[in-house]
Amino acid sequence: MSTGPKVLIVDDEPQIRRFLRASLQAHDYQVIEAENGKEGVRACTVQKPDLLILDLGLPDMDGLDVIKLVREWSSIPIIILSLRSDDPDKIEALDRGANDYVTKPFSMGELLARMRVALRQGQGSGSDSGPVINAGEIAIDLSKRLVTVAGTPVRLSRKEYDLLRILASHPGKVITHQQLLQEVWGQAYVEETQYLRVYIGQLRQKLEKEPAAPKYLVTEPGVGYRLQTG
Repeated sequence: MSTGPKVLIVDDEPQIRRFLRASLQAHDYQVIEAENGKEGVRACTVQKPDLLILDLGLPDMDGLDVIKLVREWSSIPIIILSLRSDDPDKIEALDRGANDYVTKPFSMGELLARMRVALRQGQGSGSDSGPVINAGEIAIDLSKRLVTVAGTPVRLSRKEYDLLRILASHPGKVITHQQLLQEVWGQAYVEETQYLRVYIGQLRQKLEKEPAAPKYLVTEPGVGYRLQTG
């Protein structure tokens, strides 16, 4: 009998649900299943899962609407698992409140890794407002506006710090280009993605041991960035 975190799978493809159920139970997850959006929302309400794996192409409603409904009352981590691979779909899902997006066909190892990150984020949701976020040797003290690497303070410009603060406030979660640009530069700059490339590059030079192969300030191509803490 599985005793690990409770995972709700909302997908209308029985073979996908069977595969996920077997794989997740083998890793000690408890598994709940729903084959459409209404069942999924109901299961979220009644069974209180720790994580939701959600397909977007459901028979009764779009998965984007499921995200919206769930986010009205719950902060449960949501990972999208979908055939839709276009950037606008990914961006809209993340903007509506999904924590991560995995495209079918997918690697089970990658999905499990992203689940672990999302669950850690869910457990730490109460600590997102906590004073210190750690990513390897990087420490971001949000209350003191202090960033250190291996205990040594790092001088950041205001824009660099603001970018890092937003990422650190949502560890492990993908923050879209539009979200970052709007919060740091304002609505008029939401299409200026070159700003992000420059400033993220500067942050990597200051914080990463290997800026060209970043371990913590991670790019999600075409979508945004995340601060990888695990």
